[in-house]
Amino acid sequence: MKALPLQLERRGDVDILPVVAQDHVTGEIRMLAWATTEAVRATLASGLATFYSRSRGELWEKGKTSGNALRVVSVLVDCDADALVYLVAPTGPSCHTGAPSCFFRRLTEAGELEEPAEASTLLARLDAVLLARRAADAEKSYAKSLYDAGAPKIGAKLREEADELARAVAEESAERVVSEAADVLFHVMVALRSRDVGVDDVLRELARRAGTGGHDEKKRRKPRGPV
Repeated sequence: MKALPLQLERRGDVDILPVVAQDHVTGEIRMLAWATTEAVRATLASGLATFYSRSRGELWEKGKTSGNALRVVSVLVDCDADALVYLVAPTGPSCHTGAPSCFFRRLTEAGELEEPAEASTLLARLDAVLLARRAADAEKSYAKSLYDAGAPKIGAKLREEADELARAVAEESAERVVSEAADVLFHVMVALRSRDVGVDDVLRELARRAGTGGHDEKKRRKPRGPV
């Protein structure tokens, strides 16, 4: 069998290397574990994240008993070939505590553990803020004022911001395009949250479409009903 081009470290009586599991859609770090060559081979063969338990001295497939599996989309190898990233599509929480990610605590400047930590990705943090704004005082929150105004106001702002972006693309600087695109994305996320939809749902839909031509994707869509 062909040897894997990996540099494992001897720990006790076994050669292992660290593996980080990262959501391939959101970028969220889900967990860290260890793997032997056999664990990596099992992962590549099954498409399911398999690790090595140092305490039990055996391989274990994530989710085999809990159902919270990690389907591996791709395996990345670092520059020294001594650490891996499993890009995964997670099913359910990844932490044994029931948290989505094992990394739900933050180390403060004072050296203390604080939980829960903020979401690990920028879009997730913004989405969490927008979700919280739904319960905020409208006088103190622009997003809340949009929620309270309802779909007509949100839709009007989307059209306004999209038009400004279109004009920037046609006539203005790259900096203005970036600024207007940020405004559009913000209002899109407000619109999503107004319908109890998260930005992660949109990212997963984009992931589903990956590899499909735009024309083919449009043909597959169900036609809209009468307006």
